[in-house]
Amino acid sequence: MVRAMADPPTGLAGPWLADRLGLDPVALEARRRAGELFAVRPDGSSDWIYPSWQFDEDMNLRPEVERVLVAAREAGIGRSELERLLERRVGLAGGQTMLGLLRAGDDQPLLKSIRAA
Repeated sequence: MVRAMADPPTGLAGPWLADRLGLDPVALEARRRAGELFAVRPDGSSDWIYPSWQFDEDMNLRPEVERVLVAAREAGIGRSELERLLERRVGLAGGQTMLGLLRAGDDQPLLKSIRAA
Protein backbone atom coordinates (compact mmCIF):
# COMPACT_ATOMS: atom_id res chain seq x y z
CA MET A 1 0.00 0.00 0.00
CA VAL A 2 1.32 3.47 -0.86
CA ARG A 3 0.68 6.21 1.65
CA ALA A 4 3.41 8.60 2.75
CA MET A 5 5.67 7.49 -0.09
CA ALA A 6 3.25 8.87 -2.66
CA ASP A 7 2.31 12.17 -1.00
CA PRO A 8 2.93 14.20 -3.09
CA PRO A 9 3.11 11.81 -6.02
CA THR A 10 6.75 12.11 -7.00
CA GLY A 11 7.39 8.56 -8.08
CA LEU A 12 9.28 7.49 -11.14
CA ALA A 13 7.93 4.74 -13.37
CA GLY A 14 10.29 1.81 -13.85
CA PRO A 15 10.65 2.07 -17.65
CA TRP A 16 11.36 5.81 -17.45
CA LEU A 17 13.86 5.35 -14.63
CA ALA A 18 15.63 2.50 -16.42
CA ASP A 19 16.01 4.69 -19.50
CA ARG A 20 17.19 7.68 -17.45
CA LEU A 21 19.77 5.56 -15.62
CA GLY A 22 20.89 3.85 -18.83
CA LEU A 23 19.81 0.46 -17.54
CA ASP A 24 17.93 -2.36 -19.15
CA PRO A 25 14.51 -2.61 -17.42
CA VAL A 26 15.44 -6.14 -16.36
CA ALA A 27 18.58 -4.80 -14.64
CA LEU A 28 16.49 -2.16 -12.85
CA GLU A 29 14.10 -4.87 -11.66
CA ALA A 30 17.06 -6.93 -10.46
CA ARG A 31 18.34 -3.97 -8.45
CA ARG A 32 14.88 -3.49 -6.91
CA ARG A 33 14.62 -7.18 -6.01
CA ALA A 34 18.11 -7.12 -4.51
CA GLY A 35 17.09 -4.19 -2.29
CA GLU A 36 19.49 -1.77 -3.98
CA LEU A 37 16.63 0.57 -4.93
CA PHE A 38 13.39 1.22 -3.09
CA ALA A 39 10.08 0.93 -4.94
CA VAL A 40 6.42 0.75 -4.00
CA ARG A 41 3.51 -0.81 -5.81
CA PRO A 42 0.34 1.29 -5.67
CA ASP A 43 -2.85 -0.57 -4.80
CA GLY A 44 -4.32 -2.21 -7.88
CA SER A 45 -1.24 -1.60 -10.02
CA SER A 46 1.18 -4.09 -11.51
CA ASP A 47 3.87 -1.41 -11.90
CA TRP A 48 6.60 -0.52 -9.44
CA ILE A 49 7.09 3.18 -8.68
CA TYR A 50 10.48 4.42 -7.49
CA PRO A 51 10.12 7.39 -5.12
CA SER A 52 12.20 10.30 -6.38
CA TRP A 53 13.44 11.20 -2.88
CA GLN A 54 16.00 8.41 -3.06
CA PHE A 55 17.88 10.15 -5.89
CA ASP A 56 19.89 13.37 -6.01
CA GLU A 57 19.61 15.95 -8.80
CA ASP A 58 21.99 13.88 -10.97
CA MET A 59 19.88 10.73 -10.46
CA ASN A 60 22.48 9.09 -8.22
CA LEU A 61 21.26 7.17 -5.21
CA ARG A 62 21.63 9.50 -2.22
CA PRO A 63 24.29 8.22 0.23
CA GLU A 64 21.95 8.21 3.23
CA VAL A 65 19.40 6.19 1.27
CA GLU A 66 22.10 3.75 0.21
CA ARG A 67 23.14 3.30 3.87
CA VAL A 68 19.52 2.61 4.85
CA LEU A 69 19.02 0.09 2.03
CA VAL A 70 22.27 -1.71 2.91
CA ALA A 71 21.29 -1.84 6.59
CA ALA A 72 17.81 -3.14 5.71
CA ARG A 73 19.29 -5.90 3.51
CA GLU A 74 21.76 -6.89 6.23
CA ALA A 75 18.95 -7.01 8.81
CA GLY A 76 16.69 -9.03 6.51
CA ILE A 77 14.08 -6.26 6.38
CA GLY A 78 11.95 -6.42 3.25
CA ARG A 79 10.22 -3.67 1.33
CA SER A 80 6.94 -3.81 3.27
CA GLU A 81 8.65 -3.57 6.66
CA LEU A 82 10.93 -0.79 5.41
CA GLU A 83 7.88 1.09 4.15
CA ARG A 84 6.29 0.79 7.62
CA LEU A 85 9.49 2.07 9.22
CA LEU A 86 9.61 5.03 6.84
CA GLU A 87 6.06 5.98 7.83
CA ARG A 88 6.79 5.73 11.56
CA ARG A 89 6.53 8.97 13.51
CA VAL A 90 9.58 10.18 15.41
CA GLY A 91 9.23 11.99 18.72
CA LEU A 92 6.61 12.17 21.42
CA ALA A 93 4.48 14.89 19.84
CA GLY A 94 3.99 13.04 16.55
CA GLY A 95 6.43 15.25 14.70
CA GLN A 96 8.44 14.11 11.70
CA THR A 97 8.28 10.71 10.11
CA MET A 98 11.38 8.63 9.48
CA LEU A 99 10.86 9.39 5.79
CA GLY A 100 10.81 13.12 6.47
CA LEU A 101 14.08 12.87 8.36
CA LEU A 102 15.64 10.72 5.63
CA ARG A 103 14.54 13.19 2.95
CA ALA A 104 16.21 15.94 5.01
CA GLY A 105 19.43 13.89 5.04
CA ASP A 106 19.20 12.42 8.56
CA ASP A 107 19.39 8.65 8.33
CA GLN A 108 20.41 7.97 11.94
CA PRO A 109 16.95 7.41 13.53
CA LEU A 110 15.98 5.03 10.73
CA LEU A 111 19.29 3.18 10.86
CA LYS A 112 18.86 2.79 14.62
CA SER A 113 15.36 1.33 14.13
CA ILE A 114 16.57 -1.03 11.42
CA ARG A 115 19.42 -2.31 13.56
CA ALA A 116 17.07 -2.80 16.53
CA ALA A 117 14.66 -4.87 14.44
